[in-house]
Amino acid sequence: MQYGAPRRPRVFLAGDSGVADHPAGRIPVTGWGQTMRLFLHPEIEVVNCAHPDASSRSFSDHGRLQWILDQLMPGDYLLVSFALADKKTDAELHTKPFGSYQDYLRLYVEGARDRLAHPVLVTCYERRTFDRHGNLRWSLGEYAMAVRELAAQTCTPLVDLHAQSLDWWNQLGAEGAKQIFLHLAPGEHQNYPEGIADDARLRPVGAVECSRFVARSLAEQGIVPPQWVVNLEQPQFPPELLGWLDDATYEALAHGRTAPTGPTR
Repeated sequence: MQYGAPRRPRVFLAGDSGVADHPAGRIPVTGWGQTMRLFLHPEIEVVNCAHPDASSRSFSDHGRLQWILDQLMPGDYLLVSFALADKKTDAELHTKPFGSYQDYLRLYVEGARDRLAHPVLVTCYERRTFDRHGNLRWSLGEYAMAVRELAAQTCTPLVDLHAQSLDWWNQLGAEGAKQIFLHLAPGEHQNYPEGIADDARLRPVGAVECSRFVARSLAEQGIVPPQWVVNLEQPQFPPELLGWLDDATYEALAHGRTAPTGPTR
């Protein structure tokens, strides 16, 4: 009896704008899920289902979680990272850290395990929230604590990107951290001719370092086989490898006209 080639290992990503693939029309906005492919072996298929402005609630309520669960097979991985939109007051988005937020995250963890896949919880990086004295405030601290608590309660592997980001942003300071986030002066970039100051969305350098940290943590903690993780010591990557979507594909994904996955290798 002959058998086909072994199935490629797959890593699914569920998350918000900090994780999502972004379109070329919004360059330089970059999600760390968009750059995860740089640090995983070419044999690993990355399926980035993260969606801009999604919360743990809306991602589930709008069927995106179910789509992932329908695709998951034994041995697949599901990385879950939300918080940027969960804090918003919109009823379709908002969750309470130690209430509905944890309740929704349990759906991701239990859904993956029911399909013999491996869930991994990733705390969201902190926003650039310095006060006028230059002190970094923890705008997402309760959400990070809720993820840590849930990970301990459910024995789910945890990658603490929030704690790492606090160290990074404090080292950079209020002005230095602007290079990580979408801060552009008028005329600096053609996609934002009037300039922009966004303390939540990442630029390429921030996305690359976040995905580098996530990949390193996955290997060092033994969450994935260490040989899956590559390029950790490569300092920079050319723009063409950063994986921005063409605008038509992005619009189709955003409006549910095709499967909610980003480009794979």
